[in-house]
Amino acid sequence: MNLVNIGYGNMVSAQRILAIVSPESAPIRRMIQDGRDDHKVIDATCGRRTRAVVLLDTGHMILSPLQTETLSQRTEDKTQKTAEAD
Repeated sequence: MNLVNIGYGNMVSAQRILAIVSPESAPIRRMIQDGRDDHKVIDATCGRRTRAVVLLDTGHMILSPLQTETLSQRTEDKTQKTAEAD
C-alpha cells in the first residue's frame, strides 16, 4: 500500500485517489457542502485554507491545505515507484 502525504502528517492510500481538484469552482463547493451533509467529507486542513479536494473511490472527499499540483506530483511519484518495483 502506497500512502501519499496530504499535509500535516495526514496520509491517504494512492490507490484510492480518483481525482485531485481545486475547491474554487461553484460545483465543487456545492459538492463539498453536500458531502458535509452526508458525512462524506474528511477535513485534513488543520484549520488552514482548503487548497485541494481529493476525491476517493469510496465517495469520500478529503480537504487538503496543499496545492493541487503538489498533491498531483506526490501521487505521481508514488505511482512511478510502484511501477519500478514491479
